[in-house]
Amino acid sequence: MAGETLHVHFLGTAGALPTPQRNPSCLMIRRGSDTLLFDCGEGAQQQMMRVRTGFTVDAIFISHWHADHYLGIFGLLETMGFNGRQDPIRLYGPRRIHEIVSIIRQLNQGLSFPIEAYELSDGEEILFDGYRVIPFTTRHGCESFGFILVEDERPGRFDREEAISLGVPPGPLFGRLQRGETVTINTSGDQTTITPDQVMGSPRPGRKVIYTGDTRPLREWPETAAESDLLIHDATFDDLEKDRADEVFHSTAGQAAIAAQDTGARRLALVHISSRYTSTANHIQDAKRHYQGEILFPNDCTMIEIPFRD
Repeated sequence: MAGETLHVHFLGTAGALPTPQRNPSCLMIRRGSDTLLFDCGEGAQQQMMRVRTGFTVDAIFISHWHADHYLGIFGLLETMGFNGRQDPIRLYGPRRIHEIVSIIRQLNQGLSFPIEAYELSDGEEILFDGYRVIPFTTRHGCESFGFILVEDERPGRFDREEAISLGVPPGPLFGRLQRGETVTINTSGDQTTITPDQVMGSPRPGRKVIYTGDTRPLREWPETAAESDLLIHDATFDDLEKDRADEVFHSTAGQAAIAAQDTGARRLALVHISSRYTSTANHIQDAKRHYQGEILFPNDCTMIEIPFRD
């Protein structure tokens, strides 16, 4: 797992209405050979062409059933079928996901691949190879979810010098120990067993990315949300519009920053920006009042890589 890349593509960062510079919500996360979409607003496939990611998507997660978060699915699946896709695609969403998939099948009767529908529930673990996605309930005036992508723990550091001192010769046995296997060596005619815990440090955490979707500030965060590498948070309004944000179940930049500070996020990305704003200055200023970490205000088609912490 240590060699897997983790890239986040901000394909759509606008609020409910698109602008000439921003498309409706769509986030792509590529981990190794896996590609996941979180929300799929209109124009998603054009953004995928602009950043040259291709259309090989393994699963799509929809945070809630407001049109600016899912209308892009119809055209994207049609394009996948046109390109000859055969593998099933998994669609995850709140209640009504089966109804939505039924409509998709009716409108795209010539699809060449199956669509598998899964209804989300708070706190469940959706397992992938080497990582998992955990939905959590958000506050948007309807059934809505955010998502935590968290990798499995990584093995601890291999202590080469200790292994040699125990008599393990450099070579294939090093690799077996690092993979968690016990090995046997011959020392002065005797056989000695070396276990991984003798030469491996404590397990290290994998990387973690959180996407809130649309939400008012959460009253309580799931434990799994602590110490993320990147928190991608609704920041529809600046702090001057806090009352408006409360009214329409969104967050301000300052409230997003408080969430980043409270959860110990290493970086904060502000998204779902209302079309009323042509400048990012107020959002960044508001966020800096509450959060000392790195604040990102990504434009559409921005990509960032999430490094390992050590």
